[in-house]
Amino acid sequence: MRTKTETMDARQPPGRLRWWQRPWIAPLASISILFIAFSLPPYLSLNPERSRVPPPDNFAAYYPLLVAHVVFGSVALLTTSPQVWPWFRQRYPVAHRLIGRVYVLGGVLPAGITGLIIGAVSPYGPLARVSSVLMASLWLLFTVTGYRMGRQRQYVEHRRWMIRSFALTASIITNRLWGVIAFLVLSPQLDTTFEGSEKMLTWTIAGLTTWLGWVVPLLIAEWWLDRGESARHGARRPAAVVRSATGAA
Repeated sequence: MRTKTETMDARQPPGRLRWWQRPWIAPLASISILFIAFSLPPYLSLNPERSRVPPPDNFAAYYPLLVAHVVFGSVALLTTSPQVWPWFRQRYPVAHRLIGRVYVLGGVLPAGITGLIIGAVSPYGPLARVSSVLMASLWLLFTVTGYRMGRQRQYVEHRRWMIRSFALTASIITNRLWGVIAFLVLSPQLDTTFEGSEKMLTWTIAGLTTWLGWVVPLLIAEWWLDRGESARHGARRPAAVVRSATGAA
């Protein structure tokens, strides 16, 4: 006689994990919510004096664009967790599609476009400007490509491109972590390496932070797509071929 656990396992599709077997979902969602709770409120006040980024000279539209970028970026970050949660995607496909449209149309697209503009005039120097513009461009490219793949029902490619998009969305969190590390390492060198120039110290920290913030997550995503996911799907494919050839259900 089969036990209850064996019966439940038999109903579970091959290779599909239950919701509680994805232990990274809860931490990702929690970190995203805490990050937004800390970062968003100053900009909702619409008070330029509470901005954490100093506006560049002679560009009055910078602060409104920055507020829009932060708000729409928060939407993108909040909608990331359910989209990368396989259990949610498989169990609630309609909700997955609706949240996906919010992620793209109400999150990444407006946040990416405003990010291009404010990134090009970043007050943190040319290295940060190049990084911000390139990151925003790739963010838009990956997201639009993934969205088109989904519309064309090319779901494997859709998933791969959206994982790249999600990596760049979450990079705002790692960006802050790299900023803390860079500050702790470089600030003691203010009077030596940087000859007392706080501006050069700030520009150097910002340059390292902006590049490492999105390049590292994207490299990890690519590694996972090429190694982890490919190996996992490659292991399933022979079994699927055998079942198809033998007419097994």
